[in-house]
Amino acid sequence: MTSRLDYCNALLRGCSARLINKLQLVQNAAARVLTRTKKYDHISPVLSTLHWLPIKHCIDFKILLITYKALNGLAPQYLSELLSHYSPSRLLRSQNSGNLIIPRISKTTVGGRSFSYLAPKLWNNLPNTVQDADTLCQFKSRLKTHLFNLVYT
Repeated sequence: MTSRLDYCNALLRGCSARLINKLQLVQNAAARVLTRTKKYDHISPVLSTLHWLPIKHCIDFKILLITYKALNGLAPQYLSELLSHYSPSRLLRSQNSGNLIIPRISKTTVGGRSFSYLAPKLWNNLPNTVQDADTLCQFKSRLKTHLFNLVYT
């Protein structure tokens, strides 16, 4: 069930909250079926015990995973070309921060959904401990822990 919800979900970032909520209701129903939770019980503790991120954060997880792969040569070249490292013109403390350049967009509705805009925006908000992961497996683990702590604590 979760693989169907995760399929191509990176394309859903920037979609309406109504559409994301419909997917969240499907995930909530799946969690209720698995745990035999009653219809009116609060769902957050159930999702937490299953270690499931809400749909919105699953989408962010997927985009950040693709970003990590693109930055480390594990993704197709055309994705890597969409990302540029931040390098200031003079010596600043932020030059070694691992941040990416967020391009200016002309239309917030369409441009704000593009990978070249979303990926750097999400990446720059990550803590350095997550960004500096040495392996893909380590990055996934740190990223899920980070997002899990954002949602459930």
